[in-house]
Amino acid sequence: MLNSVQLLFDLQDVNAIGQSISGCLDPEDIARRVTEALVERFKCAFARLWLTDADQQALTLVASAGLYTHTNGSFAHVPMGAYKVGKIAQNRVPFLSNYLPDEPWVKDRDWAIANRIQGFAGYPLMAGDRVLGVLATFSHDALAPEFLEVLQMLCLTTTIALDAALQAQKTVPKLVPQSGAIALSDQLAKVLTSTQLMLVGTERELPASMAYALLRGVELLTQLDCSYCRLTYGEQAVSVDAIAIFPANTHNDLLDQPSSPFSELQLMTLWLSGTLTAQPDPKDRVVELTLTLPYSPEPEEISVLVQCRQSVLQMAFTHLCLKAGLILNNSPSPPRDSSATQVVLLTDRPDLPTSPSPIIWIQHSHRGQVPIAAQAVVTLDILPQQLYAVVAQVAKGQAVRTLPQLVSPGLSDREQEIMQLLSQGFRDRDIAQQLHISASTVRFHVNNTLTKLKAKNRYQAVYEAASRDWI
Repeated sequence: MLNSVQLLFDLQDVNAIGQSISGCLDPEDIARRVTEALVERFKCAFARLWLTDADQQALTLVASAGLYTHTNGSFAHVPMGAYKVGKIAQNRVPFLSNYLPDEPWVKDRDWAIANRIQGFAGYPLMAGDRVLGVLATFSHDALAPEFLEVLQMLCLTTTIALDAALQAQKTVPKLVPQSGAIALSDQLAKVLTSTQLMLVGTERELPASMAYALLRGVELLTQLDCSYCRLTYGEQAVSVDAIAIFPANTHNDLLDQPSSPFSELQLMTLWLSGTLTAQPDPKDRVVELTLTLPYSPEPEEISVLVQCRQSVLQMAFTHLCLKAGLILNNSPSPPRDSSATQVVLLTDRPDLPTSPSPIIWIQHSHRGQVPIAAQAVVTLDILPQQLYAVVAQVAKGQAVRTLPQLVSPGLSDREQEIMQLLSQGFRDRDIAQQLHISASTVRFHVNNTLTKLKAKNRYQAVYEAASRDWI
């Protein structure tokens, strides 16, 4: 009879190992994580994993953990059918023995006795009718019969991960990080201390600016006691979704506070044409954060020349341009390359100088007359991301009549459903029953909606949502 209690605990460990290799596209890294986990979680003396060569004639040792960590030696390459490992791969039959020194196939009986190796279990890694390799464990103590059931589940998970990684190397080699480069998921996993990173999709190389923004976002999450974090590579964008606990004295709208650590991240996100949203629940002090960056080239480098009459204004707009990611230039001379964007002049001088550059006029007085030569006008309260957008348009020869607005995130489908039912007079309990969710979940989405609409109560939220045609 199987020990059902021990089996349950072992399967939980198998689930944890499966999560650790989820999304990994490096076969050797997968093998290393599995063998190390077997030694750590199941107290094996050592564990090894062989992968079948392309010609299906031999097995190559790719990972070893525990008593032996090297992958060279007499068992580095095992012919198909040789020794017990080769027979497991050839016959595709799992094997368990608790009398290893007495087995006739053991190459060195004295070695097994000297190292007190008693148990051995081997399992083939099968993907359909293909043998990908063999996973083997060695133990000082006798192995329970149900350990083969545990290995069966572990090998199933490992085979799926290995098969996906091997297929990815064949079909999408350009998406695999270059040799020697540290994958972004590995960097993020090292930064996270309170939770485990989950990876969805095939990793691809990202521009340095995008990778830095994602890394900076995860660093900030560690300051908020992050309990969930997922990195997703989609078809058009890469995103980080997280759930964290924010401090009790923090204002609900984390992104609108100038002193918020996320203000810098929001600026980088806008510069990369991405979105950063935060949906806090003040009651539970939980916030959902989503950072999404589209796959696109690095933002265009745009040069500006700041010429202001007042030194304080000169300093202020110089700093503003730097925060916006603009390149400061000392000369308005036209670019050598005709296809490049021109240097944009940013000035408050009423008597505009003769300049080959397009001009943005700084209006700091209501009585000031806008010069005819100006292609755009900005005021002292302009934000860095707005300034970047204005300069980018002017540099391309486009006149700017109004400042680009920073659009606040709209309501999700679930939030729209709840607002629609609230507008019809339904209570939280009625909405929960109709949408098949809990009442606390209804309140969570209502609080998110209040934050997005900056509404003081539900009635005002319903009015604001209706006026914006969101419901």
